[in-house]
Amino acid sequence: MKKIILVFLFFCLINAGVFGQEIQENDSLPTSWELMKYDGVSAFGGLKKAYTAPLKWQKDDFITAGAVVAGTAALYIFDEETSEYFIKQKDDVPGVIRDFGWYFGSPQNNYGVTGAVYLVGLFTKNEKIRKTGVLMISAASASGIIQTISKTVVGRARPGANEGKGSFEPFSKEGKYHSFPSGHTILSFTTMYALSKQFENPFVKAGLIGVGLVSPVSRLWNGAHWLTDVGLSLAISVAVVDTIDKYLNFDRDYGVHKKKVITWNMHIGLGRVGLTGTF
Repeated sequence: MKKIILVFLFFCLINAGVFGQEIQENDSLPTSWELMKYDGVSAFGGLKKAYTAPLKWQKDDFITAGAVVAGTAALYIFDEETSEYFIKQKDDVPGVIRDFGWYFGSPQNNYGVTGAVYLVGLFTKNEKIRKTGVLMISAASASGIIQTISKTVVGRARPGANEGKGSFEPFSKEGKYHSFPSGHTILSFTTMYALSKQFENPFVKAGLIGVGLVSPVSRLWNGAHWLTDVGLSLAISVAVVDTIDKYLNFDRDYGVHKKKVITWNMHIGLGRVGLTGTF
């Protein structure tokens, strides 16, 4: 399954023309070690930026955050009904799709994929692939730390625990109380949303985002998470990726911020999900 995921990602990169950049072989190019050091600083800077960004939020940012909270509260009303619905659909879903959702959202597989993407960019000295890999790794790490801490602090019971949507055991070490947020959702969607940021075609972007939604839905089919767990996890992924992508484009030099391109951002709020292009 991991090989299938790797082939899929590289196929996407090739078809988008990412590998079309010519590699100039001359002594003026930085060494792989120099590039790795620069990328390490970029990844750490992106992680730090994701955590400090709320300190510089403007009015629109607070409105968006409020809409996400309100939307999550609205979904909470239907958590048990939606959980029952998704669990009933499980047997009708092909096993390969459920397996993909599990494997792609697992940390060891996810980091294997993002690490492979970065190494290709590093050794080919392709700036766009390197930047994509740095974005994937930095965003997955930033959001991953958030979900790891939150799982323990919140201690929400999973649907499979049969204790209801309002059961909480903060700081519990038992896995059945680690429902919120969804780690599989955060890792898989963060990876595919980060990858989609490298494409200008909205149909390609939508396709990649669709693939990133397989893991979240598979967790609902398996009764591992409530819909609110998945919904808020998606919002966290979008916020982290958008913040780090902007940082890499404008504060770090990967040769992409100098071009006039359309920046596509995904917005999730109360009763709405959409893409916005900024010139």
